[in-house]
Amino acid sequence: MARDNLPDSRTDPDSSTALRPVHPAAAAAWDVAATVCDPEIPVLTIEDLGVLRAVELMDGNQVRVAITPTYSGCPAMDAIREDVTAALVAAGYAGVRVDLVLAPAWTTDWMSEAGKTKLNAYGIAPPTGRAAAGPIRLGLSVKCPQCSSLNTREMTRFGSTSCKALYVCGDCQEPFDYFKVL
Repeated sequence: MARDNLPDSRTDPDSSTALRPVHPAAAAAWDVAATVCDPEIPVLTIEDLGVLRAVELMDGNQVRVAITPTYSGCPAMDAIREDVTAALVAAGYAGVRVDLVLAPAWTTDWMSEAGKTKLNAYGIAPPTGRAAAGPIRLGLSVKCPQCSSLNTREMTRFGSTSCKALYVCGDCQEPFDYFKVL
């Protein structure tokens, strides 16, 4: 399909973070796709997570959406693809194509600050720091989302999903998920 000659999604050259399109018609399609929630963490939208990468308007009333999984093989991607398609069709788009984009690989750096705040309020400690450029493993303090204590320890590297680790607080004794920095 030939593309309209309109500026669609753009990327911040410093962070590879997808930005909402400038053109009003593309921005409207982005806004619809951005309402789709992550099926594993329903308080976050795919925009909050940085999974929504691009929206392009095509000929006619058609749209192409690019999404990037939080990790290769993420089981939520099929549901997200279906939910994005359903949301855009319900909004009146005649044709919707949702592409899975693997490069560049998703990083927690792409999560919005609003998304991190929502994670914390939901009881999942948000990622802290920025993703490393190489294989650097650091021990870090993870703040408990229940009592804000830094007296926490990792119980297991993999929690309820592969992108989370299970921690326990030494003060309030509550276990909690921590969204790992990737």
